[in-house]
Amino acid sequence: MAKRTMPPFRADHVGSLLRPADLLEARAKHSAGEIDDDELRGIEDDAIADVVRMQGDIGLRTATDGEFRRASWHMDFIYRINGIRKVTDENIVVHFRNADGTIDFTPAGLHVDGPLSIDAPIFGEDFAYLQSVVADGQTAKLTIPSPSMVHYRGGAAAIDPTVYPDEDAFWDALSSAYAQQVRGIAAMGCTYLQLDDTSLAYLNDPAQRAELAAQGRDAEHQHERYIRQINAALAGRPAGLTVTTHMCRGNFRSSWVAEGGYDFVAEALFGGLEVDGFFLEYDDARSGGFEPLRFVPPGKRVVLGLVTTKRPQLESKDDLKRRIDEASAFVPLEQLALSGQCGFSSTVEGNALTRDEQIAKLALIVETAEEVWG
Repeated sequence: MAKRTMPPFRADHVGSLLRPADLLEARAKHSAGEIDDDELRGIEDDAIADVVRMQGDIGLRTATDGEFRRASWHMDFIYRINGIRKVTDENIVVHFRNADGTIDFTPAGLHVDGPLSIDAPIFGEDFAYLQSVVADGQTAKLTIPSPSMVHYRGGAAAIDPTVYPDEDAFWDALSSAYAQQVRGIAAMGCTYLQLDDTSLAYLNDPAQRAELAAQGRDAEHQHERYIRQINAALAGRPAGLTVTTHMCRGNFRSSWVAEGGYDFVAEALFGGLEVDGFFLEYDDARSGGFEPLRFVPPGKRVVLGLVTTKRPQLESKDDLKRRIDEASAFVPLEQLALSGQCGFSSTVEGNALTRDEQIAKLALIVETAEEVWG
């Protein structure tokens, strides 16, 4: 089977990577006022150049900056959208679970109190640096939260009604702002953009839908609105730009939020979302079976997140091959690829494994993909 020349690649990864100790130390010093912005950025530059080399050495064709300049995979982006204010005295609380109990993620809240826009590409300077350090054969990928996450994290209660008197007006403005981001980053030479979206996976969980319904939201149809608005943001996107979306059920310090297969959203999502590929969490029973993949149309790529990033134990290559074969009963093997189920460090704290264990996971993905697809 021929190697894929366009992303997503047969062996791929979601994006975030464990922050090295010296970078974590530099961030702490910066927060304490011991080093300035320029010194922190120089340390980040060095760490990113090193992690890009690591990705290439393993054999990955996708190169990200590991999200090394961010504290959170999504909130750092959202707070930089014009018209959104970071509310430091009102935290968002997200309850995560793991084998030992529960843990909370509590970023600052947000409030939409002005017209939404993105004048210059958010993370544009960061992406320019990533482009400058990728080697031949590597494709730089930018990961950003989908527009759904702005709404899922705040909802109607976070929107000033004097700015947007109804949600339709808010959504039109948000999708237009994201279209600015898409055009702007493509003009900088980006050919691989990923919209990370936990909401579309969370909505498969009846408990999550019940929680939204209790807030007065239309939980049964929320995913349909999200799909329409992502499509509006991507309409007329520049030629040569591959766009994927990644969906998982939460990833914070090796913990998760939701569970349940993709059945509830599958038909609308796979058949209607105008992206080129789907990165799907499939590392354990929480994600359900492969049957919902029957709704994936020809030409769309499915990147199976079979390798967990939450635990250090290395998967069996034979088990990975068996599961790829099982998925191919619903999507042709030609349309499939392999990755981790999520990033290794969706927030600055990272998951509970070491750098060497992370590298072993990524190498396993590359080796397995080579053996399956050639």
